[in-house]
Amino acid sequence: MSAVDQLFVELRSEGRKALMPFFTAGDPDMATTARVIQAAQSAGANLCEVGVPYSDPIADGPVIQASYQRALDRGFRLQQIMDLGGELEPEVTMPLVTMVSYAIIYRVGLKNFVQQAKAAGYAGAIVPDLLVEEAGELSKICAGEDFSLVQLVTPTTPRERQVRIAASSSGFLYYVSVTGITGERTSLPEDLVDNVQWLRGQTELPICIGFGISGPETAAQLAPVADGLIVGSAVVRRVHDSGDSDAAVKNVSEFVTEVRHAIDNAPSDLKS
Repeated sequence: MSAVDQLFVELRSEGRKALMPFFTAGDPDMATTARVIQAAQSAGANLCEVGVPYSDPIADGPVIQASYQRALDRGFRLQQIMDLGGELEPEVTMPLVTMVSYAIIYRVGLKNFVQQAKAAGYAGAIVPDLLVEEAGELSKICAGEDFSLVQLVTPTTPRERQVRIAASSSGFLYYVSVTGITGERTSLPEDLVDNVQWLRGQTELPICIGFGISGPETAAQLAPVADGLIVGSAVVRRVHDSGDSDAAVKNVSEFVTEVRHAIDNAPSDLKS
């Protein structure tokens, strides 16, 4: 059982929902990335998604794309994210997962990447561009290493395919709330709740919703149907707009606290 599995067992036993902020590694620098992750944990985050900058992201909107480019322009290298995991121990006890392109994993070598990431303290990887037809080998390796392989389901994914994706995933299933790219939104699709509830009946995996969660209001709307919520662009924007490391820590802490409060005070189910 991976650290992600253990977390969701604990949260479900307590009737609580996970909050997962996303940070781009190296934006504005690795020291700030470490500090804001620690701040997020202190403010109530349960796990954290750490983005591996990549020159050709396929699902990220302009805010995260720009953060990736800034990190790459400053010379980001994959080894830095491995070093980050080690630096955060033992202060950060929540599970950390990477958001990483399959192209990077493939280049490093599937088993090598998983073993390196696990040794660095990561509990899993979210791989947005991994086709389910090609997921078998990586899924098997991750299972053998107790390392979660998180895959994405979108609103346009055929239901039969959603079931196949869930079967080759572990840790949790990442449900993309909207068609398109990441970014903050003020409204979400009307059929989102029904779609997630259907998927919940097809898998025992926790379902975490991401894309479009802009703050406490959208978090509160989705908390009743989700096992966890992923907040990306809104967090990345606050880090960038802060201007310096101390301000980034303060702004992230305040924002995560607000979203945590909204999740915890949302109805426990849609009938409440």
